[in-house]
Amino acid sequence: MEDLTTNSVGSSVINYGLYVMNFGESSDLRTLVELGIEAEGAGWNGFFLTDAVMYHTDGHEPTTDTFTALAAIASKTNHVRLGTSVAVLPRRLPWQVAKETAVIDQLSNGRLILGVGIGGEVEVEFGKFGQETSLRILGEKLDESLDIITGLWSGREFSYHGKHYQIDRARFTPTPIQQPRVPIWIGGSWPNKPPFRRAARWDGSIPIKHEKTVNLEPSDLLEIRAFVNKYRKNTGRFDIAVIGNGPSVEKIESRRLEYERQGITWWLKYLPTYRNSVKEMHEQVKEGPPSRS
Repeated sequence: MEDLTTNSVGSSVINYGLYVMNFGESSDLRTLVELGIEAEGAGWNGFFLTDAVMYHTDGHEPTTDTFTALAAIASKTNHVRLGTSVAVLPRRLPWQVAKETAVIDQLSNGRLILGVGIGGEVEVEFGKFGQETSLRILGEKLDESLDIITGLWSGREFSYHGKHYQIDRARFTPTPIQQPRVPIWIGGSWPNKPPFRRAARWDGSIPIKHEKTVNLEPSDLLEIRAFVNKYRKNTGRFDIAVIGNGPSVEKIESRRLEYERQGITWWLKYLPTYRNSVKEMHEQVKEGPPSRS
């Protein structure tokens, strides 16, 4: 895939994406495919899905499987980047994720971005199904999962002996198209530090603050970037994707412009169905991304 941005603070050309729910009215797979096709036609650079297995404790909102939806969208589009924001990795078996994401990257001809995290509602995502809810253990499983996924993506024989997962001489093909790997972005809520130390090992960060997208301010991003740089050891590309949200279009725009001056590489427009009808979502997608001028 073409590299659309530089990574220097103050000199990036920002990519514009859409941040879409996989639950509620937009959980309908046909709706998501239509939105993905429209996003590509309107000039958006990316289409990112959330990843809830059951939305809130009562489960009254329908949900769809995120990876299945991305595969469907990949089959109907040609160049828009497709991603997760974020896939709740510890509730999945990492070898299954390695296989599913490799297939999506193949199907999309190298357009997948894998955003991962432990999720925000652990009692719903894990506790309801008898799984461990300790944030420390979920973080351990997330780290082991990433090591396993990237090991299996290599296409070489791979073994792993961790605290939570064991693999004895497995080899997966086909491998993802993207090399050296599918980009991995880490979601995290600032000022919680472990997700951002984890992000420093990988390819990007999807930050929020105090569990809310609306709380993140440009000043926080300066702190986040400095913190990540402190722990980052490789010199490869590092993306920071912010979710555009706020009480008014004007405030969203003012934040976007400040983010762009700081060198943020992705700005994701938030399209939640709880404040937009599906009709309104289609209209916003068709309007296209903000002007680059």
